[in-house]
Amino acid sequence: MTLDAAHQAMDNGGEAEALAFWRAFADAELFLVLEEEGIGATITPRTFDLSSGPLLLVFDSEERLGTLSDTPVPYAALPGRVIAAQLAGQGLGLGLNLGTGAASETILPPASVDWLADMLSQAAPQQAQGRIKALAAPRLGQGLAGTLSTLLPPGSLAALAAVEYDTGARGHALAVAGLEPSREEGFARAVTEVLAFSGLDAASLDVFFVAADADILRRMAEAGQGFAGPAPVEAPGQARSSTAPGMDPENPPKLR
Repeated sequence: MTLDAAHQAMDNGGEAEALAFWRAFADAELFLVLEEEGIGATITPRTFDLSSGPLLLVFDSEERLGTLSDTPVPYAALPGRVIAAQLAGQGLGLGLNLGTGAASETILPPASVDWLADMLSQAAPQQAQGRIKALAAPRLGQGLAGTLSTLLPPGSLAALAAVEYDTGARGHALAVAGLEPSREEGFARAVTEVLAFSGLDAASLDVFFVAADADILRRMAEAGQGFAGPAPVEAPGQARSSTAPGMDPENPPKLR
C-alpha cells in the first residue's frame, strides 16, 4: 500500500487503518533532506524551524523531493523505521511530502516519531514453552497469516496454528524452517512488528524454529495453515554493492 493510500485510509478509518499507515511508513523508502552530501556513514539532516517546532523533511519519491528546490537537493534514502529510530527522543518532528499536495502530506510531531520508534523496538515473541498437546486452526485476524508469509526468505517454510500446551496454556504458534541461525532473531523481530501493527501483543504468538522435516511442522500445517517463502532465485551475476549512506541495512547511517 502506498503512503498516499494508507494516509487516506487512516483519515477515513479507525485504529486498524492508523496502524496500517504507520507500518507502511516504517517500510517505505524515504528521501531525507540533508545539509550536504553524506560523508562515509555520517549524514547531517537539514533542520527546518517552524512555529510548531523543528522538523526534518522526508519525501516518498525523488520526484516529490524535487519540488523542494529548482537545484539538486542532497538526500539520504532510508527506510522510515531507520529514521524513526535515529530521531527518537530528540524532539524533532517529520514533515512528510510537504509542499507536494500529495494525499500523504502531513507533519508527524515528535511524540508520533517517538511512538513509532517504541513500536519498532518491542521485544521479540517468546519461544514456545512446554510441549504442544493439541492443535487447531488459527483464530488470529484475517489476513495476518498472509502478511506473516511475506516475511519468509526464499526456500523457507512455516506453519501457523492455535495451540494448547501440556501446561494448560493456550495461544498461537508459528513454526519456521529453513532459516539460517543468524537470521532467526531478525525474523522474530519482524514478526513482532507485524503483530504490533495488527493491534496484537507479541505475547499472543509463540515463534520457534525447526528442521524442514520436523513432524510438528507437518502437523501444524495440517491443523492450521502452512505456507512457503518464494523459490530461491540465482542471480545471473554478482550483486552490485554500494557504500552510499543508508544503502546498507546492516550498517545504518549515523545522524549528526
